[in-house]
Order: sequence, then C-alpha cells, then structure tokens
Amino acid sequence: MLMKPNPRSLILNLLLAAEGEPLSARDAIASCALFGIRENSVRVTLVRLAAAGLIEAAGRGAYRLGPNATELAADVATWRTAEDRLREWSGGWVVVHVGSLGRSDRVALRARDRALALLGLRELERGLFLRPDNLQGGVAAVRERLHKLGQGSEAAVFVAHDLDAAREQRARALWDGDTLSRAYRDMRARLEDWLARADELEPDVAARESFLLGNEAIRQLVFDPLLPAPLVDTAARHAFTDAVQRFDKAGHVIWQRLHLMPAEARASGEAVAH
Repeated sequence: MLMKPNPRSLILNLLLAAEGEPLSARDAIASCALFGIRENSVRVTLVRLAAAGLIEAAGRGAYRLGPNATELAADVATWRTAEDRLREWSGGWVVVHVGSLGRSDRVALRARDRALALLGLRELERGLFLRPDNLQGGVAAVRERLHKLGQGSEAAVFVAHDLDAAREQRARALWDGDTLSRAYRDMRARLEDWLARADELEPDVAARESFLLGNEAIRQLVFDPLLPAPLVDTAARHAFTDAVQRFDKAGHVIWQRLHLMPAEARASGEAVAH
C-alpha cells in the first residue's frame, strides 16, 4: 500500500520535481489537498520550512528551495544519470574511516549517516565503511561528494586493494545482491503496470498515485548502492532505471495537466480529496 505523505515531505518533493521553478502557495495548497492535507497545515509547514532554511521566498506567495536544501537537492537530482557515473570494477574498494569522529552531535551524525548511505557505503568494521571502487572519478569523486553532503574533511577516504580472503568475503556480503536485483524487477513491473492503466484514471487519482509510486521508485534509485556485476544484476537495474525515467516523465505531464485545469474543476477535485 502507498503511504500518504506528510505536508513537509510533499512540499519538498514538489520543489525537487520543479527543478528550480518556484512553487506558489496556491499550488502547494491545491497539491496537498489531493492527499487530504488541509490548507492550515500547509501554511504552517511553509512557515516552518522557511524558518529552517529549507525553502525561501521567490516572489510574493511563491517559494523555492532554500540554502539548507539546495546541495542535497542537487545530489538527489542525479538519480536520472546515476548509471552514467559508473565504470568497470577492477576489484578495489573505496574506504571511508570515521572511527575517530565524534558521535555525540546527533545532527552531525544523521548527516554523516545519510551521506554514507547516499554513496552506498556499508560498515565493514566499526567506523570503517566501504563500497566497490566503480564510480567515475574514483576516490576523489567520492571524497568531494561526501563533503558536499556535509561530511567534514576529518574522515579518511582512500582506496584499498587485496583485502585478505575473510574480509573480501565479508565485504561482498555487505549487500544482498539477490534482494536488490529482485527489487529492481518488482518495482519495474509495478511502474509499467501503472503506466498501462493510467489513461483510465481520473486526473486527481492519477496525480496522487503517480506522485506516491514515483516517489517510492525514485527513493529506491537515490539510495541504490550502484553495485557492479557480479554483486547485482546490472541489466535489471538498467531496465528499472529506464522505467523510472519514463514514469517520471508521465507523472510530470499528469501534474502539469492538473494545474492547467479550470479553477472550478480543480476545486471539485479538492473537495473530493477532503
């Protein structure tokens, strides 16, 4: 079952999808109404997001992503070209050592954990994270991306080769490749099944479902570790990525049509949503 979004995540996702274009408060309210979220909750959320620096004013009654969200937004947006950042894997590992860094600052710790997860790094031993060295740009690119995501320069980032047999086996087992490959195939099937029946749906239903299912699929891609073969089925990942891109384009068209509908038609849809 698709989970109903909260107004915070919905507004931020709408701004991410807008790719730099401002979002009016009116459109935010109308979009949230499709999910049964009331106008007062939307306005309170807009104020809180602005206070946190996650959004900022972009003219009267309009918003764009703020300074505390732009770097992460830029990184998340790279899901469309994620596979273009890959190269052949020669068996080496990119290693990030954070064992000497503090764990008392919870905000910094959350940012660190998120950065490591976004780069597909897993913990081999306490404080020692690694991933296959199959990303374009190698260790330098990983180091730069970690810094952009808020990981300080204190962490050691380097390449390791020729792990002993036991650690090599444990490293390869950090990811469940069979589960990842099955998830690619399952989500691709869900996206293609939905696209096949999308024309039969009412506009507001299509908008809701495309947002929820598309958000789930994009999140799966954003946090995908981008493993090389033979750790995962790379052909299944490529087919899944292609399906997400097609679904995303279809979703954009659905939402654009919805917001171009006459105001009275939109209002009737909002009433049903409540």
